[in-house]
Amino acid sequence: MDDSELVRAAQSGAIGALGTLLTRHRPGMTAVAVSVLGAGPDAEDAVQEATTIALARIGDVRDPAAVGAWLRQVVRNACRTQLRARRPLPTLYDGLPSTEPDPAELLEQHANRDWVWRALEDLSPPLRLVMMLRHFSGVTAYEDIATACGIPVGTVRSRLAKARGQLSARLLATADDPYGDVAAQTAVRRREVEEVLDGAEHGTLDDVLAAYWRPDAKYSWSGGGGDTASFLRAMYRDIEDGVRGRLTNVLASRDVAVCEIDLTSPPEDPFHCPPAVVWIQHLQAGRTSSLHLFHPRRSAQAVPA
Repeated sequence: MDDSELVRAAQSGAIGALGTLLTRHRPGMTAVAVSVLGAGPDAEDAVQEATTIALARIGDVRDPAAVGAWLRQVVRNACRTQLRARRPLPTLYDGLPSTEPDPAELLEQHANRDWVWRALEDLSPPLRLVMMLRHFSGVTAYEDIATACGIPVGTVRSRLAKARGQLSARLLATADDPYGDVAAQTAVRRREVEEVLDGAEHGTLDDVLAAYWRPDAKYSWSGGGGDTASFLRAMYRDIEDGVRGRLTNVLASRDVAVCEIDLTSPPEDPFHCPPAVVWIQHLQAGRTSSLHLFHPRRSAQAVPA
C-alpha cells in the first residue's frame, strides 16, 4: 500500500495501517531530529513526541500523499520547542491554538489509546512508569522523574530509551490484535482515589484503605516513609489543617498507576502545602501495595503537608 492508502485506512480506524505508516517514516523523522538536535536522547524525545501527536492527529492529515512531509514537520516543531525552552515539556506542533488539548488528552480521546496502552502494559513496571510520567503526565522533566522514581537522571534517560524501543516493537506486534478498554481500568483507579480523598474528609479513610490497599502496603515520600497507619495520620492531619485535594488526572496500567492531585491550602495559611501532588501507586492483584507521594518541582515546597 502507498502512503495515501495507508493514511486513508488509518483514518478509518485500521491500526495496522497506522503502525506500518509510522514504521515506514520513522527513519526520515529520526534524520530530521538528529539534524536539528544532534544524535542523542533529545532527538529521540522529539521523534517520540511527534509519534504521539501522529497517533492522536492522523485524522487531521488533509493530503494523504504528503503524510511524510507532515510527519517530518511535526518533528521539526517538536525540536524547535526543545531549542526554545531547553527543558523537557509536552509539545504540540506549531499552529495549534492554545485552547487545544495536549497530545496526551488527544490520545485519551482517540480510538487508538487502547492500542497504545496495551503496548505499554507489555513493558516492565520500571520502564512503563517512566514512559507514563514523561509522556502522559505533568511530571515531564527528567529531574522530576528521577526524584519521583528514586533513580539517577542518567537511569531515567536509559530507561526511556529502552522503553521507546520496546514500545515501538510492541505497537507493531499488536497492531492487528484485539485489545481491552483502558477507560474501564482508569475508571477503577479514579474511583478509588476519589474515595480515598472523600474518606479522609469524612473520617472513613480506614474503611476505604481496608478495601483498596493490601494490609502490608507501604507509604513513602521524599522525606521518609511508613505503613498504612502513617498515611492515615498524614491525611487526617492535612484535613484538620484545612487542606483539600482535587483529582485532576489518572494514568492506570495493570500494576502501576499515576494520579495527579491539585491541593488547596486553607485561606488563613495559603502556603501551608504545595499546590500539587503526584501519587505513584504500585499494585498487586488490583490492590495498592505501595504509594509514593511526590511534589513536582513547580510546587515550591516539596515536603509533606
